[in-house]
Amino acid sequence: MNSPKDFRRLPIFVFPRSNGEVFARADELRLIARALGITADELLIDVNDPSFDIAAWAEPLHGTIPADPEGERAAVLLAAALRARRGSDPALTIAALEQEYGIAPVVLSRIENALKPLERWNEDVRSALRRLFGMADDAALAAHLERLASSGALDPVLPLVANPQARLTKSRTRIAALREELAAGDALREKPASKPPAPVRRDAPPPHGASDGQTALVRLLPVYGTPLPDGLIARTLLQAIVEAPRSAGPRAYGLRVGRPTLGAGLPGRATLVVDPDRFPVAGGLAVVREEDGLRVVSVAVDRNGRMLGYSQVPDVEVALDALDPDAVAAVVSAVFE
Repeated sequence: MNSPKDFRRLPIFVFPRSNGEVFARADELRLIARALGITADELLIDVNDPSFDIAAWAEPLHGTIPADPEGERAAVLLAAALRARRGSDPALTIAALEQEYGIAPVVLSRIENALKPLERWNEDVRSALRRLFGMADDAALAAHLERLASSGALDPVLPLVANPQARLTKSRTRIAALREELAAGDALREKPASKPPAPVRRDAPPPHGASDGQTALVRLLPVYGTPLPDGLIARTLLQAIVEAPRSAGPRAYGLRVGRPTLGAGLPGRATLVVDPDRFPVAGGLAVVREEDGLRVVSVAVDRNGRMLGYSQVPDVEVALDALDPDAVAAVVSAVFE
């Protein structure tokens, strides 16, 4: 049986999803580290280290799996074809695929990231894919995928599927952010347990004798947010505060979600830290300012490079690139109460 020390160097990778990203969170790492009797920082790996080899790291966990180039190619073609199909039909939202075809978001994510080829999915998934592509059987669908590849129709989306460098880049970014969050939390816990720090106005200068970095570690933000119809949020000031991560800009604020408009992964009791000075990136969350209120969306990029925001309840798609940049803000962290 593996001891806790065997798990000291667990790399935290970012796995793209159709409706966002699967990220490790600093609070989750602390809980895991506490259970293993190690520090949270020991759960992170430096993927920039020349000695790090993902294949060598994965072998003890997954074993030596014989290479299957044909299967991998088939999985990539299926992923690219599904991405292209969704990109060509705005009505094929994540919610529509689940409601009309029975393809759950987590399954959609795995297909679009080439987890396995068509024949290795169960009959329910294969049946849904046949209906989606209008094919009578698996052989016809496989032939259709080959025709799409041969015609060049999948060329624009193939780099989105088979691009390990892009995943490593996202992993590097996320690991760096996690290290900062963990360091900030450790610094807070090491401070003397006197009275809680008073809220600091977003535009307030650092206290006399304190550096900007010290102020950022204890900066508290006001929290806004009451639910409105149609999944919107009113910017109503609440009797609450939230800690700002070190990366938050001077205009950052807290936003109570109120309702699970993005599904169970973001419950209504969650509080987001929103930074109006940052534009969102694919795989993250964004807050869009509409005429009647604020809307939280997950961010993705379609096959044409357009940045889109999605909400599940209600089913809304927003073309983020078409909006005034001042109407779009990035979410830099989330607190789950």
